[in-house]
Amino acid sequence: MLSEIVRQNPSDTFARYGLAMALASDHQPEAALTEYSRILADTPDYVPAYQMSAQLLVQLGRFDQARDRLERGLQATERTSNSHAASELTAMLHDL
Repeated sequence: MLSEIVRQNPSDTFARYGLAMALASDHQPEAALTEYSRILADTPDYVPAYQMSAQLLVQLGRFDQARDRLERGLQATERTSNSHAASELTAMLHDL
């Protein structure tokens, strides 16, 4: 269903995020990462996509990519004044 929504409205960030989450849950990490990357290309201040894609990258052992994603996410939290997300991303970054 989410795939159909995204197909009909590719700019629907929330639907694309849901699709990425569903793909990750369905053990399709590369497809999920592709969707997260599309979100961030279209909506670079969509902070949840940074966090969830970084978590997925860590699970895959791709720590340098996860670190980069978290650093870019922190920049987005600064632009959006999202201090709560900033603290979560900072904690994740320190755990790497």
